[in-house]
Amino acid sequence: MVEGGQRIDKFLWHARLARSRSLAKKIAERGHIRCNGRRIDRAHAIVRIGDVLSVPLPRGARILRIGSLPPRRVSARQIEEVYSPIETIAERNR
Repeated sequence: MVEGGQRIDKFLWHARLARSRSLAKKIAERGHIRCNGRRIDRAHAIVRIGDVLSVPLPRGARILRIGSLPPRRVSARQIEEVYSPIETIAERNR
């Protein structure tokens, strides 16, 4: 872990926002995630406690605030400690 932060690909995997570390890396490198409004296009971008992430999902987007940086993948029960959802934006029907 980086002093006061964590790589975004590791965070996505540890927080169960991606199924695998390699998938988390691909998601981060595609440039669809925003951290505090800034576009992320590198898997080694650093996130910190308190950062706000906008994460795209198949049916919309999820906006969440980072509450902790877990050193390893957490269980589904511990997700509330890692991040808190701010908003979920559902994709509109066409």
